Amino acid sequence: MLLLDLFISFCKVGIFAYGGGPSMIPLVQEEVVDVHGWMTIEEFADALAMGYALPGPIATKMAAYVGYKIAHIPGLIVALLGTVLPSLLMKMLLAVFFWSYKDSPSVQATLKAVRPAVVGLLFVVVWEMFPKSVTSWHTGLIAIITFTGITLLNVHPAVAIVVSAVVGVIVYR
Repeated sequence: MLLLDLFISFCKVGIFAYGGGPSMIPLVQEEVVDVHGWMTIEEFADALAMGYALPGPIATKMAAYVGYKIAHIPGLIVALLGTVLPSLLMKMLLAVFFWSYKDSPSVQATLKAVRPAVVGLLFVVVWEMFPKSVTSWHTGLIAIITFTGITLLNVHPAVAIVVSAVVGVIVYR
């Protein structure tokens, strides 16, 4: 039953996450933290930080991490399948029709409305993670420096994560 719950939860993520990996994060959080209680928000934030520190799509890394934490190798496999199978099947179906209808006003209107919804979902993740992640003036400073470095100085996010990890080892050890 646990494997089925994992599969269904990550299928929901795979089905409803429009806009790529980052848009999946609020959906994963909802399923993993809020619906099933498989992780706390702090554990989720740690898993997300680890996921961003590694190469590859964030959604599959989160699925693999959560699946393994919940049910080891079978959980990892089931969660990954749940995440990628819906989009794979939809992508195959869409490829058949998209090129014929991509310029249709209905398709363009749908995409125009979904993009800001994805931004709103990302704001929800920030809103919920902020109090657990920025816990003091110095962690707030790390957040501000990271934001500034990425947005104004065009620092690659991976560099920001590695530098933050080094700072963590030096300062918080």
